[in-house]
Amino acid sequence: MSSFDELIKSMISGDRRALGKIITLMENDSSSSAYIIPRIHNLTGNAHIVGITGPPGSGKSSIVDKLVSCYRKDGLKVGVIAIDPTSPFTGGAILGDRIRMKQHYTDRDVFIRSMATRGNLGGLSEATGNTIKALDAFGKDVIIIETVGAGQVEVDIVKVADTVIVVSVPSMGDSVQTLKAGIMEIGDIFAVNKADIEGVEKCILEIRMMLELSEKKEGWIQPIIKTYGNKDEGANKLYEAIKEHNKYLIESGHNEKKRIIRGKTELVNILQNLFIRNLYKTISEEEMEELAKKIANREKDPYMIIEELIPRLKKFV
Repeated sequence: MSSFDELIKSMISGDRRALGKIITLMENDSSSSAYIIPRIHNLTGNAHIVGITGPPGSGKSSIVDKLVSCYRKDGLKVGVIAIDPTSPFTGGAILGDRIRMKQHYTDRDVFIRSMATRGNLGGLSEATGNTIKALDAFGKDVIIIETVGAGQVEVDIVKVADTVIVVSVPSMGDSVQTLKAGIMEIGDIFAVNKADIEGVEKCILEIRMMLELSEKKEGWIQPIIKTYGNKDEGANKLYEAIKEHNKYLIESGHNEKKRIIRGKTELVNILQNLFIRNLYKTISEEEMEELAKKIANREKDPYMIIEELIPRLKKFV
């Protein structure tokens, strides 16, 4: 039995340390994912995946913290993936696990992982989908993904989550920004956080007006819920709304539709990444520099160079 197989076996048996190692391997090396995922895939598909998005400073981490408490009161096992900006020096997540949700860190049934975007335009790292699978196979009942909060790119959360919560804050112009970002279309539930500050009713009214203008979600009326940062009051209502949405997904069959879309997205991402990685294997840093100079000097355009490089991929097919 290989060390990989031993690690996978330990993870499936409930070893948190093994789970952490597997996530690190998949985050740092895509070839590890190609070995690990086929061995755990049949154990996945059981967890409810909740995505939480919204602008920086809207209090997403506070909401996640309260939701984890709600799930734990119901005896459910929770995984949290906190997507953080990438450090320009180490390539890792700038914010760490221990900074977030301290009260849950020692809970054996809560697993919190900070992951870096690593420059991914969607605000979700390449390994996010595989980390979801690992947490699912580990036996988590719900997996919460908190995105980095970077505006328009936040719409990518809809590709991995069953339920998407869009967080806004009064007096920050966030409701207008969400319209610009196209987030109104992806939100299943809207949370107006810090609802005890001025402007909350105006914010709710603006969101409601935007929802009237945006494409309707078939059979589901998107609720707008007030939350209060560190207070439990709004978090409990939000938790009930999430449960209602999950029930709706299962009863309507939309859950299965979402997972088919997710499978398609995974296939496209893997193909794209394989293409890019294999192409890079054929190009040295020196050649890349020379090609870049030709583009800068207008000797060749990028499309011409790509056409010249594609034949090199034949040896990988």
